Amino acid sequence: MKIKKDDKVIVLSGKDKGKIGKVISADPKNGKVIVEGVNVATKHQKAKKQGQDGGIIKVETPIYVSKVQLVCPKCGAGRRVGYKYVADKKLRICRKCGEEI
Repeated sequence: MKIKKDDKVIVLSGKDKGKIGKVISADPKNGKVIVEGVNVATKHQKAKKQGQDGGIIKVETPIYVSKVQLVCPKCGAGRRVGYKYVADKKLRICRKCGEEI
């Protein structure tokens, strides 16, 4: 999976198309990511302890990794990811400008 935690991504399709956000968590096994401020659902939560309040909260839900694209820090737009090997390290690079991501 080319998307990792703390990456900046843009949503390509769905109700949140065009939104840019930071990846909160990535799940390579299921091919899903949770992006900050994207695919937000309301959840009715019960009070767990006696002093705690229940209520309606908003929570980000996972979306498929195929619906997001990495944002290049130099270009500032969604770009495809390439790889380059430097001193036995695999680096992610922008396919358009060649900048390391």
